[in-house]
Amino acid sequence: MTATAGETFARAIAAKDQAALRAILSDTIDFQALTPGRVCHAETGAEVAVEVILGTWFARAQMDELSAVTAGRVAGREHVAYRVRVHVGDDEYLVEQQAYYDTADDGRISWMRVLCSGYQPLLPA
Repeated sequence: MTATAGETFARAIAAKDQAALRAILSDTIDFQALTPGRVCHAETGAEVAVEVILGTWFARAQMDELSAVTAGRVAGREHVAYRVRVHVGDDEYLVEQQAYYDTADDGRISWMRVLCSGYQPLLPA
């Protein structure tokens, strides 16, 4: 089964793969995101990949695992939810994001809204 654009997006984030992120995002995009304490806007795929995702959200994080990814549709809009386990220094966190998006005719994401849980500390088992 072929991965959706959203699943490809989530896997690229977990891999911190700038080239894959830029490849799945349209050159021109209507991107908005809400994280704890921050609202992000971007108009280009490069800005989303380099400045927002890899340059701000996950710049200091060591990505450990894409622990969950689910994709679906809400009527005519695509949805993807994903969780990543990350380390910052000695501290381990879980981050979950929910994203709704549309794709252009070429299959790349051209409109996206993201809601982020923030870095949630993982408690010892």
